Amino acid sequence: MRTFRHSPGKPDIAGFFDPRTFSVQYVVSDPETQCCAIIDPVLDFDEKSGATATHHADELLAYVAKQGFQVAWVLDTHPHADHFSAAQYLKQKTGAPTATGGCVTRVQALWKALYDWPDLPADGRQWDRLFSAGETFQIGEIEGRIMFSPGHTPASITYLIGDAAFVHDTLFQPDSGTARADFPGGDARQLWQSIQSILALPDDTRIFTGHDYMPDGREPQWESTVREQRQTNKHLVGSNEDAYVAMRNQRDSTLPMPKLILSALQVNIRGGALPEPEANGRRYLKIPLDALKGAAWD
Repeated sequence: MRTFRHSPGKPDIAGFFDPRTFSVQYVVSDPETQCCAIIDPVLDFDEKSGATATHHADELLAYVAKQGFQVAWVLDTHPHADHFSAAQYLKQKTGAPTATGGCVTRVQALWKALYDWPDLPADGRQWDRLFSAGETFQIGEIEGRIMFSPGHTPASITYLIGDAAFVHDTLFQPDSGTARADFPGGDARQLWQSIQSILALPDDTRIFTGHDYMPDGREPQWESTVREQRQTNKHLVGSNEDAYVAMRNQRDSTLPMPKLILSALQVNIRGGALPEPEANGRRYLKIPLDALKGAAWD
């Protein structure tokens, strides 16, 4: 299985696939200055044993060191439901600031209530910077811009960096379609509208997704273009807003929740910080029972 791919250009992009969570992590670099950003890094977690590890994050660090890059940012597209974020670990290792979209506070408020977690600060302070829609930032000499892309979650954003768009859970590869919208705060109509904004980008914009589920057993893939998505995405070709919303809602009603959602959100709404150790030195996750009503069972 190919778990690494290099997409040269400006920016230069290295994608790292995690087969356990079907997630893609990115090192996005400016070839002129050797500055880079890391997008959506994975902290390894085994739900059966409760073990955590940094294998995938260390793979990113090894690549950065081999290339001689300087990490300028550690970026989250949203609080993930299917893997733990390694943003805090990478901040500790690199000194780079963490950032995400400002609407993360809405997700924090939703999950703070679900976890009955009154002491959780829900103002986004767990990240060093909260981006506004349209805000810009730099990776060396390459400008990045923030596009809010709600629907999968209220906090989802797209990073537009040079000629590349990092869309995470909006679009998948054309043969996989689009992301679900049934998590707390999700909305299929918003997701359609966010996708239309992405498809309005120039045709040759490189699209990089956050997951790949390898339909029909093919090798993992995570790069396409706006043109390819518009012309061949199986959930979008020949559809309109109302038809898409109906399809998305019906399909989502049949999907079980990600196996890590209740574990991952209490880490990821804290910017990837694990729970503090208790008096016995151990860290604990808190799993609410019957919190996600109506979810399909495996």
